[in-house]
Amino acid sequence: MTRFYIFIIRIVLGAAFAVLLSRFFFPNANPVYIAGMGIFLVGAAYLAEYFRNKKST
Repeated sequence: MTRFYIFIIRIVLGAAFAVLLSRFFFPNANPVYIAGMGIFLVGAAYLAEYFRNKKST
């Protein structure tokens, strides 16, 4: 898979989990906060990948 496909998959999964978590814990959350949570989740995925690859080399 190319990096672009991985990015798209992470965006879709980040958005889905952000909506799911926000609806479960904060039913009346503002959509801006949900989008922020999605951005945070995608960023956390890239941060975890960075540390995982840094540790293996």
